Parts: sequence; C-alpha cells; structure tokens
Amino acid sequence: MYPENTAVAFELAGKLGFDGVEVMVWTDPVSQDPYALLRLSQQYSVPILAIHAPCLIITQRVWSTDPWAKLRRAQFAAELLGASTVVVHPPFRWQRDYARGFREGIDRLADETQIRFAVENMFPLRMRGREVSAYQPSWDVAFDGEPYRDYTLDLSHAAVAHSDSTAMLAAMGDRLTHLHLADGTGVAKDEHLVPGRGAQPCAEVLETLAARRWSGTVVIEVNTRRAVDRAERQADLAEALAFCRLHLEAVPSGSGPSS
Repeated sequence: MYPENTAVAFELAGKLGFDGVEVMVWTDPVSQDPYALLRLSQQYSVPILAIHAPCLIITQRVWSTDPWAKLRRAQFAAELLGASTVVVHPPFRWQRDYARGFREGIDRLADETQIRFAVENMFPLRMRGREVSAYQPSWDVAFDGEPYRDYTLDLSHAAVAHSDSTAMLAAMGDRLTHLHLADGTGVAKDEHLVPGRGAQPCAEVLETLAARRWSGTVVIEVNTRRAVDRAERQADLAEALAFCRLHLEAVPSGSGPSS
C-alpha cells in the first residue's frame, strides 16, 4: 500500500474482499509490531496469511542486524498471527557468514516449527551490458544447487531477470508454497504491475496452479505508488483481484488471493 501505511492495507483488503494479507516488515513501525498487527487483523476481520521478513537494503536494521534473529522474529510473528509462511530472500553477497550456512539454517528453522520459510527468486543487476548478482549463493533460487524445502515464486522478479516463469514453476514443483502475483515488461527494474499489464504469463501460471488443485497462497503484490489517490489505488487492487479470481476458479476454497 506504499506510500500509505499498514493500517490502510488492512482497511482496503477488507473492503475489497481479499481473503487475507501478507505483511511486509519494513520501516513502518506498525509492520514491525506483531501485537499491533494482531489488533488490525481483528479490527478489520482480515487474516494475516504470510510475513515477509525484513530482507531489503532499507530494512537492514529492522528487528536486528543479525539476519538469523530477523528470521526468528518473523517466525514468532507468524506463529502469533496464525500465518503459515515466512517469505525470505537469499542472502546478500556481503552477508558471507549468513550465506555460507543459509540452506542448512533455513532447514533447521523449518524443522522447529510448522511455519514454512519460502525462499523467493530475485534478479540480477545489469550494468554496462553485464549481469551482476547481489545475492549468494544466487538470485536464481530455482536452478541453483540443491532445492530449497519451500519456494516463493515472484513473477515481477522473473520479468526483471528475463527468466522463464513457467520453467521456474515447473522446477519448483511441489515445493512451491507461495506466489507473488504481479506483472512486468522485462525492463531493468522491479515493476510489480497489475497482472495483465505486462508480458508475464500470469494467467497461465494461475491456471496451471488451479489445474493442480494447489493449496498454497497467492499474494497480489502490485505497486500502487503511482496512483494519484486512494480511489485509483483501490481500482488497481480490485482489477488485480478480479484477474486472479478469474484464473483461479478451480482452486479449492481457502486458497484464494491475498493482498
């Protein structure tokens, strides 16, 4: 909902009829406070289905500078709030110790809880015709080394990376836990467009999951910061929700889209 706050996300999710929300833990203090989130969830009758751990550059000091402490706090928040998934990015290149033990550490956390730690595909940076990865062991989590136990597939990130989203979907297979639904045109920035406004196979991915009777969570993760006002922001979210429901008709009850 940026530049609006966390409370507005719950308000509009409830108004538009989303099944729940994913909370991105970032610089908004409310997003960092599980008890404040619980009050919002109860106030607007909107469940919290996932917690996105603070993995961005701008959140390096949120909840701790220790990445494992961040994940443990994300786990606590998810357990308190009834969320099933923690979304996590692969380590940055400069997080050498964290990167060395990342796969094993994620598995250890998952062994201690029913919460799923779903590792998200990222994208390389392009500079002067070269591709540079900011992540270790790789931004391309679906095809790099041993598979992770759980994945988040982000279609906007796939667009930036020029990755084949359907191939990534196939590679993740039954380990796909979580989908970030958004579109992109393939330019060198993370666009997070309303699905249907870019070149990603959003409809095909959703229909494939529907045919599978997939039981994961679809999160509509679109960028509304360019909306001129709340009415336009709301219209974009409503359009994204309608697109998602149209192509997920066959998904079992309780597995619908969130915001």
